[in-house]
Amino acid sequence: MGLAVGEIVTGKVTGITGFGAFVDLGNRQTGLVHISEVSSEYVKDIHDVLAVGDEVAVKVTKIGSDGKIALSIRKANSQDSARKSGQADSKRHSMGQPATTPKPRGTRANHQTTGEFDDLLSNFLKESEHRLSDIKKNTEGKRGGRGGRRK
Repeated sequence: MGLAVGEIVTGKVTGITGFGAFVDLGNRQTGLVHISEVSSEYVKDIHDVLAVGDEVAVKVTKIGSDGKIALSIRKANSQDSARKSGQADSKRHSMGQPATTPKPRGTRANHQTTGEFDDLLSNFLKESEHRLSDIKKNTEGKRGGRGGRRK
């Protein structure tokens, strides 16, 4: 049985390293799930997400000429959820309801959020200017400018 790029298969985690996990795909084939492909969230330690012996659904993303197989749990899960939401959308559509609902624009909530954002931005700018002036004072003294060493 040969694997094809884009295919979603089930495998068992056989080993975990700092950079990813090795998954046994059966038929004497093993692939690597890179740590960036484990989850859609940031994964600092792969041991928090996977353990040896876990059964996982993976998507084949690349098959190298040297026989190395690149896998993705993240893409397999996102494709599964896309299929499920697609089925839900088609059911709603067949029932006479729109598949998606448009989001209203220019609501009051957007204006309130913008006001909070403006406050945060102005505070950030004040802190930034303060830090820059401190840096300038420190570097000018070392360059022999204003406030430099006197003989």
